[in-house]
Amino acid sequence: MFGLGVPELLIILVIILVIFGAGKLPKIGEGLGKGISNFKKSIKEKDEIGDDASQGEKTVPSPDHKK
Repeated sequence: MFGLGVPELLIILVIILVIFGAGKLPKIGEGLGKGISNFKKSIKEKDEIGDDASQGEKTVPSPDHKK
C-alpha cells in the first residue's frame, strides 16, 4: 500500500493524535466514513441515471443548438 509499512503508519497515527487529540478522532473517523459512503452512493446513482438515459429515447438537439 503505497510503500508504507507498519512503522510509517504508526508515525502517521501518532502525528494525527498530536494534532487532533484523542477526543476528536472518533468524530473525524465518522465524518470520513459518511463522506466515503455518500461518494459511493452518488456514483451508483449517477451510473443508474446514465443507464436509464441510454435505454430511453435519445434526444435530438434542436436546430438552434450550435456546437
